[in-house]
Amino acid sequence: QAKLVFTVSLILGTTITISSNHWAAAWAGLEINTLAVLPLISKSHHPRAIEAATKYFLTQAAASTLVLFSSMTNAWHTGQWDITQLTHPASCVIMTAAISMKLGLVPFHFWFPEVMQGSPLMIGLFLSTAMKFPPITLLYMTSHSLNHTLLTLLAIMSVTMGGWMGLNQTQTRKIMAFSSISHLGWMAIIIIYNPKLTLLNFYLYTAMTAAVFLTLNSIKALKLSTLMTTWAKTPTLNATLLLTLLSLAGLPPLTGFLPKWLIIQELTKQDMTPMATAISILSLLSL
Repeated sequence: QAKLVFTVSLILGTTITISSNHWAAAWAGLEINTLAVLPLISKSHHPRAIEAATKYFLTQAAASTLVLFSSMTNAWHTGQWDITQLTHPASCVIMTAAISMKLGLVPFHFWFPEVMQGSPLMIGLFLSTAMKFPPITLLYMTSHSLNHTLLTLLAIMSVTMGGWMGLNQTQTRKIMAFSSISHLGWMAIIIIYNPKLTLLNFYLYTAMTAAVFLTLNSIKALKLSTLMTTWAKTPTLNATLLLTLLSLAGLPPLTGFLPKWLIIQELTKQDMTPMATAISILSLLSL
């Protein structure tokens, strides 16, 4: 019964955010989402799960407050509450930071691996896909008015840290969290020039992440050491998982390379070749 209420609230919150034109409605949707996912994270009553839920609540509440503050500042100066009419410079900077915090871009990423580690695998999947959707749609709707410099800086740092921090992890959920941070970096760098590519990247990322999490869930692999012994039990699934992980890392013949290729192409067209080179080399880390 309770699970049904939370699930309906999550669908409702997401729908409100992605279909709203008014900043207050978007904020309300984000808040409903945050509050509905908290019981799902802390369901096991394990101290780590409670800690994860607390961290999640604090960061998301802070980010939502910044969204509201930014939109109110904009409304104060321009009289516009419309999402697409975010024009005041200070509001643009604060909004860029707020959405980055919602998503978990570096340097606002510290909460994300911890929360993922404290949640069950399926909630981890939910946090790294469905809960990223409302902030991504907000980015999409405000893409023309975001602060370019800040966003590009955050994106490059995210790709770097996502690859770098994922190297010495043994927990599968933390590795997936850093993979997510890296992918969000790729999405953030292109949103200003070609928002549709961000959405394409997000959809493919969601599909691949879902495949990985569902596989990990079916073999109950929380650590890498568990994965080492699974080939005896489920050889086909293990082979598929290998391919999906390589695809998620963006190895050329696989699907995961497609958005990266298109993003590199678009960045080169926009005279951003140094950025394209930098993120390409840095994403070799995560590969």
